[in-house]
Formats: sequence, C-alpha cells, structure tokens
Amino acid sequence: MRDVYVLATSCTAFGKRPGDGFKDLTREAYLACLADIGWENGDAIEQAWFGNCGMGSFEQRNIRGQVCLTPLVREGLFPERVPTINVEGGCATASMAFHGAWKDVASGDMEVSLAIGVEKTFVQGDPARTLEIFEGGIDQLDPQEWHAYYAKRGAEAGKPFDPNGGGGTVFMDTYAMQAAWHMKTHGTTQEQIAIAASKNHWHGSMNPLAQYRFEVSVEEALADREVSYPITRSMAAPIGDGAAAAILVSQAVLDRQPKEVRDRAVKVRGSVLTGGKYRDPHEPGLSRVAAQKAYAKSGLSPADVDLVEVHDATSFCEIYQLEMLGFAEDGQGGKLVESGATKLGGRLPVNLSGGLVSKGHPVGATGLSMIHELTLQLRGEAGARQAGTARLALAENGGGVIGFDEAACSVILLEARQ
Repeated sequence: MRDVYVLATSCTAFGKRPGDGFKDLTREAYLACLADIGWENGDAIEQAWFGNCGMGSFEQRNIRGQVCLTPLVREGLFPERVPTINVEGGCATASMAFHGAWKDVASGDMEVSLAIGVEKTFVQGDPARTLEIFEGGIDQLDPQEWHAYYAKRGAEAGKPFDPNGGGGTVFMDTYAMQAAWHMKTHGTTQEQIAIAASKNHWHGSMNPLAQYRFEVSVEEALADREVSYPITRSMAAPIGDGAAAAILVSQAVLDRQPKEVRDRAVKVRGSVLTGGKYRDPHEPGLSRVAAQKAYAKSGLSPADVDLVEVHDATSFCEIYQLEMLGFAEDGQGGKLVESGATKLGGRLPVNLSGGLVSKGHPVGATGLSMIHELTLQLRGEAGARQAGTARLALAENGGGVIGFDEAACSVILLEARQ
C-alpha cells in the first residue's frame, strides 16, 4: 500500500440553513477545499466519493453526487467524465467516503481522489421529514428484532424501552439506555456526562464553524430539558445542515506541489471500517475492533495519540468511546473526563471542534468535519482552540445502530509531516 496524504480539507459552517440546498452546500465545501491549497479547479481529481443520507427524502434517491456536482462540471470547476461513487452509512457516511478515497490512492489506482459529505437534516416546518431521514439508520424491515433487544436491555439497565415515548428519536433512547447500563455497571454519573458536554460547548465557543458557539456550565447541562434520562438537551447533538470535504493524494502528487502546500499536508497513518452486530452489553463495541486494527496496521498505540475527535451524538458516547479506543480502562471513561485530561490544555484533548453536541451533526458531513478539525490542529491552524504542537490525531465516527452497536464504525489516524 502506498502512502496517502490529506492535501486539502474544508468544512462549511454547521447550523440550520433553510436557504441553502444540497447543491449550494456542495459548492461551498468543494470550492473551499480547492482554495485551501490554491487550486483554481479540480482538474487533477480522478474520482469522487459523495456522502449523503437524507437526499432521498427530498426526492433525489439516486445519482446524488452526480446531480450536486453537475453545475460545477458545467462551469469547468470539476472535471468532466470523473466517476462519482455515492456512499451512505448513517452518521459514518463521510468517513466511508474518506475511506474510499484513501483506498483509491493507497492501492495505486488513483493519484488524486475527492471525498465530500453533504447533508440537510433541518426541514423548516416539516419535522416529520427530519425524522424520516434519521429512521433510515435502523432496521425498518424487521423492527421487531430491535424492539425485543431494547426491551431486554432496557430492563437490565433499569431504563425501560418505550418506543412510543421518551426521546426525540429512538437513537436518543438507545444512547440513554447504554448510559444507564454504564452507570449501573461502572458507577458512571450523570454529572460526568455533563462535564463532557460542558467541556465541548466550551471548545465549540471557539470554533467559528460550530452550530452552537456559547458555553454551557455543568450545572446548566444538568438542569437543561431532559431528552431521555440521563441525557439532556445540552448533552445531545442538534439538528442542522452542512458539508465538508477532503482531497487525498499520493506522494508523487504531493512532491509536485509548492512548498507551502507540501508543508501543510497530513499523512494518513491508517483508515479502518468495522460493522456492528447485536452484542451483549458486556462485549466491547465495534469501535474497539476498529481501533485495534488501526493501531496494528499503523504500528501505533493509544499512547502515541495527541488529540482525538469522537462521535459524541450524546456526551455519554465520548465517555464510552474513550474506553473503546484504549484511552481509559473499561468503566473509567467518566473519571478520565472528570479529571480534565480531555479538555483544551489537558494531556489528551478530545473534540476540540466542539464535538457533535456543539459543532453540530449534519450526518452525511460529520466524519469529514472531524478530518477538517484534526488537519487544522496538526497544521497548527486551529486558532484559540489550538492544542499545542500535536503530531498524531485520531478520528472515530459511528453510523446507524444495530442493538447497542453502531451499524458501521470508522477509525482514522492522521500524522503531521515532520
């Protein structure tokens, strides 16, 4: 396998953007990605991976990327006849697009590949359509399977599963059940979850692209409106729109770039995908499998990692993923967050972007927004939230649900150029 570099990244501001359509968001992220390295057009791009989950709810069920890129082709900004592969994997969609572009270059099949994720989850005046987008992330063919699973697990956790009430979506209820199980089994507290939420809102207050740019105290997070106990609104990702992109290249292409572009490139040390299953709560999640594979393939370990972006659809997820990724022993993620180690200035800063709870979570764009944040950090370009001089970063992104697992999980390791 060849070395692969992230040459350029971009991310739009996340938020409720009713005036912007899918083509608008695609254009904004794509042109910003070109501008990141001073390219006037994308003529060097040989393949594109286009991530999106919800466009089918807007009547565009197929050829989504081709449709969104057509205006750019017509204007000579995106090359003609380039194959575009459409990707969908729930909240892991954009990471899957990144993985495809990485394989293009690592395999030697392509020299330059584009990954882009675009999403609209806010539909003004039509919350039912928003719900429809998210419902695609769970089995709709045999729902009795997960009804039975959650009924059993909810009883074990002391949080009965009620598919007709509770949180705004079934996903919030499943996260809440996992949190309740973790609290019952390991002694994790709601306050520790609130500490993770407060920390990420602080980080997000320094991110000009974040949907929520205000601080939330631990006390305010605990007192906020309950979504599904122990999760409150401040501990859950909001509904919003956005897009993000990355251009991945080979060593040969990197070597042809101007020095100022070469110096800002970031090396991909590993990219791994795993798939979920209906697991026993005592079994590790699929992110542990992905992380272990990524560490083994790269020759790295958790001790080598300087900063992390994890998929905190709820703030409990951050606590859990710190355990699965090897940064804390099982059951000790809450204590790690409580210690202050994971905030800016700590030994392992986590979700300096603000995470999903503050930065926002346009599902088809989320994974690439993580890559954008980590690339900024490794370049030393993150402004007020810069975590010193970081060398190695990890992104974890999960999508969809199968029981207590995500349906898919991505772990990506990035390294600053020496």
